[in-house]
Amino acid sequence: MTTASTRHLVTVWNPSIAANAMDDHLFVLRTWSDRHDDGKADDDALYVWWGKVKSPNRQQPMAHLADVRAAAEVARAGTEVQLYITDYRALYVAEVLDVASELGRGEEQHVPAYYAQGDMRCDLWFKLGDIRRLVTDDTLQVVEELKKLSNVHYNDRPVSIYGGMVDLPLVVTRADDRRFFDADEREALTDGALWAEFDAEAGAGIAAMERELRENRFGESLWSALEPGARTFVATGERLYREHRLDPSFDFAPVVGSFSKAIEVQVNALLRRVLPALPREVRLMNVDGRTEDLAERTQFGLQQLVNVLAGDQRRSVAISRALENGAWLTDSFAVVLDQFRHVRNAGTHECVVDRKAATLWRNQMIGVGCAGHLVELAKVRLR
Repeated sequence: MTTASTRHLVTVWNPSIAANAMDDHLFVLRTWSDRHDDGKADDDALYVWWGKVKSPNRQQPMAHLADVRAAAEVARAGTEVQLYITDYRALYVAEVLDVASELGRGEEQHVPAYYAQGDMRCDLWFKLGDIRRLVTDDTLQVVEELKKLSNVHYNDRPVSIYGGMVDLPLVVTRADDRRFFDADEREALTDGALWAEFDAEAGAGIAAMERELRENRFGESLWSALEPGARTFVATGERLYREHRLDPSFDFAPVVGSFSKAIEVQVNALLRRVLPALPREVRLMNVDGRTEDLAERTQFGLQQLVNVLAGDQRRSVAISRALENGAWLTDSFAVVLDQFRHVRNAGTHECVVDRKAATLWRNQMIGVGCAGHLVELAKVRLR
């Protein structure tokens, strides 16, 4: 689990030292994932080491060393500890499994070659189990994402790349308790693949589409209010739609599926914050034939989301009161979800989704000629 008091870390990579540093780490991670899929490596081999390169100009010990070691202890105990990595144009978040002062024999297979080739000395090594792309080629969006983190050693003020990236790694917290490496979420959204693999398959064009949607459809504040994963799925759906909109024979199921996953990411993130605060009697619901406490679930599909939002009047009222724009979520949007899931299910069950249906729902989702459902969803937040 992750809580608002969980301490995470922020570091920077210098493109002048290694121009393709992030790509090199992702390549190592995906290589081990391929070996795992081929039965040539076990689960314990799925990791890559990220080195905190020591500056030759720094004479004093690394700042915040005790905090970093404490974070490693928390990670080893099973709590999600995140390492945010940026070059100011891009931002990634990684799952920290452990921290080491030195690497043991044989670990070079889990390290990009440029460290040894450049004879780089590192203060610490971070053992990373997965890496997710949050922002690519968009400094303004990096700024917005880092604002969601509070710098522990700077009076808990929001992290800023302008003058605030000193004494790295920064020790930070995030008030929204966001988890990026929940196993259930990954299973539902990537079919169990590492996020590093999922992002690679999404392609470089997603970054340009995300920027296009931010600037010309959602606006700065509402786009930033969406979860990073939701933004990726919205951009994926829109890119697929634009690429094939003139092809009447194309099966638009992946377009509908991408918008569906965007909704799941965003609404599940809201519920993870809202449900624990509700009375237990309104959190109990029949899920797949069993009575469950909804606060103990991290992931719901579309049908389950409809039931959570609108299946019980007391629960609907409680959820709506806890959220800005909450009444829209539990009323109008719950109806939309119930209609949309039938179209999504058709594509999931090997039925072709034609261009007409995809165009109708794409327009409604991002707001072409109407108030977009996803635009409205971005307005829903905790009071």
